Amino acid sequence: METSPPVVLSFLGSFATCMLTALGAAPVLFGHIPSRSMRDSVLCVSVGVMLATLLVSMTFLALDGAKGLFEYGAAPAAIVCFAVFLGLSEVAQINQRIPSERLNPHSKTSDGATLCRVWIFIFAITVHNFPEGFALGIGIAADGMSGGIPLGIGIGLQNAAEGLAVAAALLGEGYSKHHAWLIAALTGLIEPVGGLFGAAMINSSVGYLQWGVALAAGATLFVSSHEIIPSSHRKGRQNRAVLGLAIGLVIMLFLDARLR
Repeated sequence: METSPPVVLSFLGSFATCMLTALGAAPVLFGHIPSRSMRDSVLCVSVGVMLATLLVSMTFLALDGAKGLFEYGAAPAAIVCFAVFLGLSEVAQINQRIPSERLNPHSKTSDGATLCRVWIFIFAITVHNFPEGFALGIGIAADGMSGGIPLGIGIGLQNAAEGLAVAAALLGEGYSKHHAWLIAALTGLIEPVGGLFGAAMINSSVGYLQWGVALAAGATLFVSSHEIIPSSHRKGRQNRAVLGLAIGLVIMLFLDARLR
């Protein structure tokens, strides 16, 4: 597969993580939903994996690209830092413009209001899948499968947990198990679109490498810190959340060293 065009690899990689959304939602088809505690633990491990990839793979890849343009001085680091903040702020702006019930789709309101909150929750998850696909597409296009696998693992774990969360929420609102699974699976379909967009950006010009990777790093940082970490610290589970994050971080640092 390494001989395939980067755009094709990026699409296949982001499509694979998209399918993990459907796989994560599959337990509802068999009438089994893991506990909230277990789902939060999976999210914590996934954010540890994503942060390790962001710090070790993506930022250094962006720095290498910037050094190709500016050999000396602080310019490469300044470009990468600026692009990371730019990527983070752009996703933050998108997040402000969409309603988000990510932390608590079920509130103590009427049935109609609760159902509306569930669909806002689903919409928010769907939109936030785009920057994840964008980051993965750039990682694969810039550094091949060895660069995309670590980030893909983290995003895939997160997608599986989110797919289950969506399916469980719909099941609680009276949807059949098949409809709940199908809608949850469809929320991940925007991820390959983001993957293609990221790969096309890198493929159009090598000069975009450092910008694209750093922008994707900023987007990943926002999704991790704003969406995943807060949702995993509910109901006094802070210690477990920190432990899960540390486990994901250490595992990914080890795998990243072994894969390179």
